[in-house]
Amino acid sequence: MASMRSIKRRKESVQSTQQITKAMKLVATVKLQKARARVEANTPYFEMLYKVMCSILTKTLISTNPFLNENEGGKTVVIVMSSNRGLAGGFNSNIVKLVDSAGFDKDKTEIYGLGRKGIEGLRRKGFNIGKDDSDVINDPIYDDCIAITKELVEAYLAGEIKDIYVAYTDFQNTVTHVPTLRKIIPISMEDFPEDMLDESDVDKSLTMNYGSTGLNWSTELAAFGTRINFDSPEEDILSQLIPKYMTNIIYGAFLESIASENAARMQAMDSATENADDMISRLSLQYNRARQGNITQELTEIVAGAEALT
Repeated sequence: MASMRSIKRRKESVQSTQQITKAMKLVATVKLQKARARVEANTPYFEMLYKVMCSILTKTLISTNPFLNENEGGKTVVIVMSSNRGLAGGFNSNIVKLVDSAGFDKDKTEIYGLGRKGIEGLRRKGFNIGKDDSDVINDPIYDDCIAITKELVEAYLAGEIKDIYVAYTDFQNTVTHVPTLRKIIPISMEDFPEDMLDESDVDKSLTMNYGSTGLNWSTELAAFGTRINFDSPEEDILSQLIPKYMTNIIYGAFLESIASENAARMQAMDSATENADDMISRLSLQYNRARQGNITQELTEIVAGAEALT
């Protein structure tokens, strides 16, 4: 049996660790509340833009737009969103497993890393890290997504990229976070969920304006399959719309990933705090048993000494 001193020292160490896990849980809880508010604020626009894109693609016959066709011979780019810190349960490892099991050809795939933990995990798996932009994940803003989109779109239009995916963790609620892999470019109707192809939620009269670009159109979505009448060339309009759509997909994935990270860390720290309670209880019991054993031994020695004197 361990000595009383070693048990006491270990108990104090666990108690000190428990104080840290409690503090980390509180911090993660506060951050989760802020991140969740940003997700909820962005969700209506995110979902409506997604549905609008579905509706537009079902009503256009464009097949020559570069954003709708893969570049032969280009590389596959995967934007991987993880975290810069650990202690978040399976948040980072699940993203690494998702990308690793997706069937990408590692020789023709380049990782655009946003989060050091995901980059480290995928590098160990043999993936090529094309860019490390981990600082962005600390506090992403929409301008960061615009810059990322611009860089990737230029490479895609130059024929350097075959297709673009984004891997992130979808935040559904505090306890449910789903690793998700979504194809961004080229856009295909096969990539949209079937429930998104229902136009009932899209306004019957849709007017979109791009301000300084001067591109606008209006349409009546009366029946599925009705062509959209564009005021400007369809190619020009889609070439302006799709990068904006891509930017919002990346921004939405940012927000979902950050909310999921803080929720996962809050759960992990809560479990760690509970485990520390269990360890402290067991160590207290061991300490009391060791103390009782020492007292019993001392009493036995005193009695034996007294008997020897008589």
